[in-house]
Amino acid sequence: MQTPNSASVIAADKKHVWHHLTQHKIYENTDPLFIVEGNGMRVKDIAGKEYLDAVSGGVWTVNVGYGRKKIAQAVSDQLTKLCYFANSFGSIPTALFAEKLISKMPGMSRVYFSNSGSEANEKAFKIVRQISQLKHDGKKYKIVYRDRDYHGTTISTLSACGQFERKNQYGPFTPGFVEMPHCSVYRSPYADSTDLGKKFADELEKVVQKEGPDTVGGVILEPITAGGGVITPPEGYFERITEICKKYGLLLIIDEVVCGLGRTGKWFGYQHYNVQPDIVTMAKGVASGYAAISCTVTTEQVFKDFIADPSDRDSYFRDISTFGGCTAGPTAALVNLEIIEEENLLENTVKMGDYLMGRLLELKDKHAIIGDVRGKGLFAGLELVKDRATKEPVEESVTARVVGECMKQGVIIGKTTRSFRELNNTLCLSPALICTKSDIDEIINALDNGFKTVCA
Repeated sequence: MQTPNSASVIAADKKHVWHHLTQHKIYENTDPLFIVEGNGMRVKDIAGKEYLDAVSGGVWTVNVGYGRKKIAQAVSDQLTKLCYFANSFGSIPTALFAEKLISKMPGMSRVYFSNSGSEANEKAFKIVRQISQLKHDGKKYKIVYRDRDYHGTTISTLSACGQFERKNQYGPFTPGFVEMPHCSVYRSPYADSTDLGKKFADELEKVVQKEGPDTVGGVILEPITAGGGVITPPEGYFERITEICKKYGLLLIIDEVVCGLGRTGKWFGYQHYNVQPDIVTMAKGVASGYAAISCTVTTEQVFKDFIADPSDRDSYFRDISTFGGCTAGPTAALVNLEIIEEENLLENTVKMGDYLMGRLLELKDKHAIIGDVRGKGLFAGLELVKDRATKEPVEESVTARVVGECMKQGVIIGKTTRSFRELNNTLCLSPALICTKSDIDEIINALDNGFKTVCA
């Protein structure tokens, strides 16, 4: 295919493309930023300017970096051999990747394939709802979600969304979803800071008791709240959550769409917290963006709840995902996982994550606008405030200015965007698992200069 000139591509985009999360009025006076090439940690725009990507593709996805010929070649070879067949049939890539994935998830057993994080969570919700029908006369259908967590963009996943602005104007929502409070230590409502993990987790029990234990079938949580501000749970939180789930017979769904496949320094974020989920969902870093894939992973017990006499026409999981049958996803995911192993990227994530956190804390000492620094592995957030004593958040425009200043210096960082009424004040960092100290130093320098400019 002949390479078109830049002007014609930009013109075609502005005339025909409807961009994600964008008020297109802005394009009356400016052009979209085109990212056209990537290698390692770096990407280039259509004008040839290079950027260090500190957000792994903008949305926590390209975990092993750009330009991985090994993944691209494996996908090409597989697509030539067999591009697709419905996943009601078997395929070699899905079998091999499922086996490899389960080897990293003690206690888990089965993998259901689809093509996005939203869809993976929809499958989890449907599993809870159908088990309610199969085992509880349809009564245990409610699902608890947490304030500030995000689980997808469909109507039902937005029904489980703890971010006001993301769900505003899209109701009415699917009934049966109930919110519990967040677990932000920085914005804790408790006067006493002791045993916060238990206090935050006990809010789940309060919700279950209020709704009626015989009506609640599951709870969905991010191991670390991602788009809601990179919120790490306090010690003991997930242990207490597990106790409550066992007490009331709740299926525990852990949403690993962001944290999964190495982002936090373990294969999955929940593996830091001494918890055994019933269902784990994942997408984004599963194939590092080289192909679309998501997985809904369950224990063998959850799977067995759908095993019955074939004459029972309502007993099996009556769900389908068309592109869950595309072979590119599991092929890319298998090679992606192998690269993480071969290059010791979990170890690098721990090492570089510690270095990143140390450098961010140095920034906090220099800039009073930084109220809190938190995260795990190569996943970090800086919450910006007007005053550290009151913790009053800065306006979203302030975080946007810092992001813009970093862009001018050739570093792409992220931020909470149009999610809350007033807490869109966290800068987000999630560089690829291959990042080095020099990459981190470049990110820190850009942030330092950005704060100096914005706070001047």
